[in-house]
Amino acid sequence: MVKIKAAVCHEFGAPLKIETIDLREPITGEVEVTLGAVAVCHSDISFADGDWGGDLPAVYGHEAAGFISKIGDAVKGFEIGDRVVVTLIKSCGNCNNCSEGNPTICEDNSNAGPPILSLKGKTIQQVMNCGAFAEKVVVDQSQIVKLNTDLNLATASLLACGVITGIGAVVNAAKLRPGQDVVVIGAGGVGLNAIQGARIAGARRIVAVDTNDDKLAIAKEFGATDGVLATEKSPWRIAKSLVGRGADIVFVTVGNSSVYDIAPRYLGYGGKVVMVGMPKTGDKSVYEPVMMAAVSQGMIGSKMGDVIIKRDIPWIVDLYEQGRLKLDELVSKTWTLDQINEAIADTKLGSAKRNVIVFEAKQAS
Repeated sequence: MVKIKAAVCHEFGAPLKIETIDLREPITGEVEVTLGAVAVCHSDISFADGDWGGDLPAVYGHEAAGFISKIGDAVKGFEIGDRVVVTLIKSCGNCNNCSEGNPTICEDNSNAGPPILSLKGKTIQQVMNCGAFAEKVVVDQSQIVKLNTDLNLATASLLACGVITGIGAVVNAAKLRPGQDVVVIGAGGVGLNAIQGARIAGARRIVAVDTNDDKLAIAKEFGATDGVLATEKSPWRIAKSLVGRGADIVFVTVGNSSVYDIAPRYLGYGGKVVMVGMPKTGDKSVYEPVMMAAVSQGMIGSKMGDVIIKRDIPWIVDLYEQGRLKLDELVSKTWTLDQINEAIADTKLGSAKRNVIVFEAKQAS
């Protein structure tokens, strides 16, 4: 066991507590990563607020980067000192979905190893396979990707979720074709990446929809051709007038069920809604299926952009190094672990692209 500082949730909706907890050693197929940065994602906030249930106490955080400080048995392709991105995507490599190239929906939910986090002998939940609101994590080797670059770790942490989720929804889930028209509802961290993913993939028109004028302006910096305020009486009609027709693809990147109610209204004939944002457990949306069936529209879910991390993260880094993709601009502000509740409060205001917790980690050799 090694002692680390972590932000622990003991009560849903209450501030996280910075405590010293125990982290067990990596076992077969696992690595210990000393973190340099972890971003604050809205999914972490939803979990901490109790929107999706779960057991307590728990450590959240799943969008991280750092360097490998210990290696368990049977780890291949990684060495101590490697700089890595840490994702929540733990895949067995053997189930039907993994075999078909869909590791984000791996069917193996078994937890073969002992609990990873504890406090005074009591188990702490390592949420989303990461528990990265902490100085170190122990994760499965399938969850990490080596960074063969000197990319700043605060920037690199965003590759673990927000970036791959947004871009992956475009290229993997929607399979956007050059010349198609796109609407992106929500211009936050994931939405901005869906926008620049659509730009890179060759979309003709990219319409950003948000409740905030400032975020619509930022969306245009990332590649949106047009912006529409969601507070307008019928924003879908405005979007259609800008495009000249209904959209081929609508990406919903906010976790609000009422947004899903209206998302199909932006579609043209044969279009589809890609469901990225995750509302609260139990929330429901209402549609007129006869309308969608009559004009061959559809809806699909996309978890983590349907990515294969060892393929897609290096590709995204390469785009960044070519100057074709914005990453540094996604970091709104950096905070220390002791400031995590302030960072969460700032994120809840809705103006931040991504707040990032940074650590003073010393790299092993």
